[in-house]
Amino acid sequence: MEKGWTSVFESSDEYLVSIAKDLLENSGIESVVLNHKDSSYLIFGEAEVYVTDQDEKQAREILKQLKKD
Repeated sequence: MEKGWTSVFESSDEYLVSIAKDLLENSGIESVVLNHKDSSYLIFGEAEVYVTDQDEKQAREILKQLKKD
């Protein structure tokens, strides 16, 4: 990922990554998903949600509840 972006959430469950991205975008925080899943065997690998360094603290606070599950 480019400099200035930080990973704030990762999961092997695509639906959780999608929920995380939606929560951030609904709060006005731009986010990018990097999918590291193996294209042949979708059970291997994770996807990560990145936000800008400036939004990291707010994003982590928003996603805190999601990470407890």
